[in-house]
Amino acid sequence: MRFVGKLLLTTLAFLLAERWLPGFSAGGLLSAFFMVVVLGLINVTVRPVLVLLTIPVTILTLGLFLLVINTLCVIIAAALVPGVDVENFLTAFLIALIASAAGYLGNRLWR
Repeated sequence: MRFVGKLLLTTLAFLLAERWLPGFSAGGLLSAFFMVVVLGLINVTVRPVLVLLTIPVTILTLGLFLLVINTLCVIIAAALVPGVDVENFLTAFLIALIASAAGYLGNRLWR
């Protein structure tokens, strides 16, 4: 139940972000759900490799470079899911922040 709840909460967050962010188009409920699933798979597979490769930069920026890595993961996921369009880096950055906030809220709700 916890996993499904977090997926649905993040999907809802993406659908709300589509209404508020002018450079983001989720393409509907099904595309937003697939975006969340693909983003989760990227966070499990690609993100750890990127974090490992960028440890020196992450240390120099006191961890702020991890936000750039999250943004790159959103851009990759949007490129893989048909119907999802992220216009620029700033929009992808805001989507990454929204996804992180939804994940945090999901962790707090379903302990």
